Formats: sequence, C-alpha cells, structure tokens
Amino acid sequence: MLKIAVCVSGGGTNLQALIDGVNKGLIANTRIVRVISNNRNAYALERAAQAGIDALCVSPRDFDDREQFNKALVRAVDEAEPDLVVLAGFLVVIPPELIRKYENRIVNIHPSLIPSFCGTGYYGLKVHEAALARGVKVTGATVHFVDEGTDTGPIIMQKPVAVQAGDTPEILQRRVMEEAEWVILPQSINLIASGKVQVVDGHVEIDSRKG
Repeated sequence: MLKIAVCVSGGGTNLQALIDGVNKGLIANTRIVRVISNNRNAYALERAAQAGIDALCVSPRDFDDREQFNKALVRAVDEAEPDLVVLAGFLVVIPPELIRKYENRIVNIHPSLIPSFCGTGYYGLKVHEAALARGVKVTGATVHFVDEGTDTGPIIMQKPVAVQAGDTPEILQRRVMEEAEWVILPQSINLIASGKVQVVDGHVEIDSRKG
C-alpha cells in the first residue's frame, strides 16, 4: 500500500482528482494518509475532511521565522509516515531538508510543458498569462519529481493541451486542469504505486511490463 501525503495551498482540485482516483480504483494500492496546507482557509482542507482524511494547516504566519516553519512542515510530513509526498498546488518553497529526506519521493504537478513557463515566479495564473503572451499554440501540464531546483526534477509524465482563440488565462487554466492535470497526476501516482517508476541517472524510466 502506497501511503501519500498531499500538500496544497488552495481549492484542492488536484487533491480531489486523487481522492476520486483512489475511490474509483484508478489509483491502485494507494491511501491518502494526510493533507497539509499552508493556508488555513484552503478549501482543500474541507475536501479532506469530507473524505475522512487527516488534515492540518502549517502556516508560515504561525512561526517567528522560516526555519521554524520549515521544521514544523517537515515534522507534519514525517508524522504521517508517507511513502510519497504529492505537491498539488503547494505555493511554498520546499525545505531542502525535506527534499533530501524524501529524495525521489516527492512529486509535483506543474501547469505547463516543462521546460516552458516554469521556474521561479511561474505559478498559478502567471503560467497561463505567460503562455498566452508568448502566443504558443500548445501548452499542457507536467508531473515531475522534486529536486532542490525549481521545476527541474526528473519528469514522470506530460500531457499537451491546445490553446484556443479567445482564451483568457482563466479559461486556459481550467482547460489545462481538466484535460491534463486531473488526468496525469492520478496516472502518475498509479504508476508509482504499481512499482513501474524508477529514477535512473536523473531520468525517469517507466516499466510497462510490471503490474
């Protein structure tokens, strides 16, 4: 059984995709053991409560400095004893200690086709604003392992999404979520839970023969 902790800052639509995936059997052999948010008003916490999942808020505002917050965040993850940590719209810089402790066991969903529109400053609507400003015809989403860079870890899965005439950042954001994020995040977790994913020399290898 793959135990996952999900970190989220906002509405939790990707969290819901994971909850639904587990409940429908699309994500095999997996249990969400904890949801952690840095925002006590995040609707994701309500989604967790409705699903009977342990949830808590660890907010930087509750600590005197970043070091104390980082320690509390690491402790909140450790207490859940997860096999995998999933960043599902978590708008917080992950402490290096956590990344080292959970090497190749933290995954992130990013709303673009990395290496496009990623890195420092590219999050939420800003990603889609940049894509539209550049005039790209195709965007999408990426699931990747987290390393100590920003959106630089090994890529697990990507899915393209067409940009359409008249798109606003909000419309494009919704299409990327519906057509890509909510699809490939559950698929990626299922692959990991099935033992089909491994990182070799900084790249992901997927063994379709297993499972």
